[in-house]
Amino acid sequence: MNEHDSENIAGMLEAIGYIHEENPNMADVLIVNTCSVRENADNRFFGVLGTFKKIKKSNPDFIVCVCGCMPQQPRIVEEIKKSFSWVDIIFGTQNISRFPELLDRRIETGKKQYAIVDDNPVVEEHMEPKRLFKHKALVNITYGCNNFCTYCIVPYTRGREKSRTVKDICTEIDKLCRDGVKEVMLLGQNVDSFKDPVTGEGFPDLLRAINRINGLERIRFMTSHPKDISDDMISCFGECDKLCHNIHLPVQCGNDRVLKRMNRKYNRAQYLEIIEKLREACPDITISTDIIVGFPGETEEEFEDTLSLVNEVGFDSAFTFIYSPREGTPAAKFEDQVPEEIKHRRFDRLVDDINRISLEKNSTYLGKICEVLVEGKSKNNDNVYSGRTDGFKLVNFDACSERELEGKTVSVKITECKTFSLEGVIVDETI
Repeated sequence: MNEHDSENIAGMLEAIGYIHEENPNMADVLIVNTCSVRENADNRFFGVLGTFKKIKKSNPDFIVCVCGCMPQQPRIVEEIKKSFSWVDIIFGTQNISRFPELLDRRIETGKKQYAIVDDNPVVEEHMEPKRLFKHKALVNITYGCNNFCTYCIVPYTRGREKSRTVKDICTEIDKLCRDGVKEVMLLGQNVDSFKDPVTGEGFPDLLRAINRINGLERIRFMTSHPKDISDDMISCFGECDKLCHNIHLPVQCGNDRVLKRMNRKYNRAQYLEIIEKLREACPDITISTDIIVGFPGETEEEFEDTLSLVNEVGFDSAFTFIYSPREGTPAAKFEDQVPEEIKHRRFDRLVDDINRISLEKNSTYLGKICEVLVEGKSKNNDNVYSGRTDGFKLVNFDACSERELEGKTVSVKITECKTFSLEGVIVDETI
């Protein structure tokens, strides 16, 4: 979601005549797009922002902007105004479309510009993003979140959940396909709770509608919430030929008491039942997840429940996090915080299990031929390309071809299996 915000901002700047510049020292406008999901991001933000003060001092016309989730928190805005008073523009997650207007005002008046709202009831109008890949696109289907997990800051920074219409989403994707896009990633904090505000159609209806769009080859989505995933959505894996056989389904923890304190609204047995249904509907589906270690009050036995769930499910990959308190969330006020050394020890054990299982899963691809949508060449070797399988496996392969393969679907024979990627050689080019 944060990455797509950056694409939209870059697209708006390009539309009014700006050109992307890698070197901040050579730029006229600098935008720092922030995320508040993890404490490390908060800490790094102030350090990174401070490095631009010297440029600002030597060039008063240099315009510095801060946006994203962090400005949605009043304490952060006050800290920027107090300690980084040279910042020119601050805007939040729900004011992105106003950025060109704010930039014009700053240039014309010389005055600082601020645009932050707690919750905008209106869905932001579609913007023209500057996509990172010609053949892939990120498409928002919902904004905000209604779940209020006790550890999460997102509902407070991105507002309450709002859905776009099926018609508008399909119109956007159709236009993208006519521009060469072959794969779309549907974005939402909880895609399963999507509901068309006009027709009442749900997420499965949306998937079926997108599946009918000409020119599109692959549909992905994230993120699903176990409490809202439906049998009808699961059936789409068998019905929609363009829907990739891959799902990101955050579990967060394998213990029921901790899940309840997290306000996740499902239990271990329900989660495992969903996994079983997914594999029945789509036997070759790959499954990734999110896991938090060291949530307040988590005991050693409860952590063991998470380890056992990881081994029972056999995730293809996982984003693993050490719990960090986010000011403004209920869990930050819990008094039974887990000591850091214990959290780190548990985290290391979890990562060891995840990596072992990931390697085991990847090893089953040895000798197989996979269809890979090529993302581009390796930065270090022009003869090596990388891309993703239908199941989102990263594949690096020797092309030995003078043809431009980016955006093409090619057949690759897997010759080596690693923990985080597969290696192979191209055996066919399907244009």
